[in-house]
Amino acid sequence: MKNIVILISGRGSNMQAIADARIAGARIAAVISNKADAEGLAWARARGITTASLNHKDFDGRDAFDAALAELIDTFAPDLVILAGFMRILTPGFVGHYENRLMNIHPSLLPAFTGLHTHERAIAEGVKFAGCTVHFVTAELDHGPIVAQAVVPVHDADDAAALAARILVEEHRLYPQAVADFVAGRLTIAGQRVLRRD
Repeated sequence: MKNIVILISGRGSNMQAIADARIAGARIAAVISNKADAEGLAWARARGITTASLNHKDFDGRDAFDAALAELIDTFAPDLVILAGFMRILTPGFVGHYENRLMNIHPSLLPAFTGLHTHERAIAEGVKFAGCTVHFVTAELDHGPIVAQAVVPVHDADDAAALAARILVEEHRLYPQAVADFVAGRLTIAGQRVLRRD
C-alpha cells in the first residue's frame, strides 16, 4: 500500500477526484493545507481522512515554513506527495527532499503558460487548444518531467471561466489516472521525460 499526502489551499476539487477514484494500492494518509479554513479539509474529515493545517504566515520566511511542512508530511511516511491547488511556491530544498515523488497538476499544456492566469493568457494569445498537465515537481516552476496531458478546444466565445471549467473536467480525469500509474509502478523518469509502461 502506497501512502499519499495531498496538499491543498482551497476546496481541493482535484483532491476530491483522487479520493473518489479509490485507487488500488493507494491510501490517502493525510490532507494538509496552509489554510485552516480550507473547504477541502472539511470534505476530507467528513470522509474519515486525517487532516492538518500549517499556516505559512506563522513562519519567518519560506524556508522555515517548508522545513516545518516537510517535517509534518514525513510523519505520514509518504510514498507520493500531491499538490492539488496548493498555492505556494516551494523552495528547492523542499522539492529536492521529495524528488521524483512530488506531483502537481497545472491548467495549461506545459511548457506553455507557466505560472498564474493561464486561461486568460491562452485566450489572449489566440491558441486553439488548451488543457492541463500532470508533472513531477522540480525547483523550476512548472517545468518538471511531464507525466500526462489532456487537450481541450478553445472556442471563440470562451472567457477564462468557461475555459477553466472545460479544463477542470479533464483535470479530474487525468490526475487520478496519473496517481494510479505512479502507485502501480508504471512510471519511469528518464531525464525530462516520463515513460509509461502498460
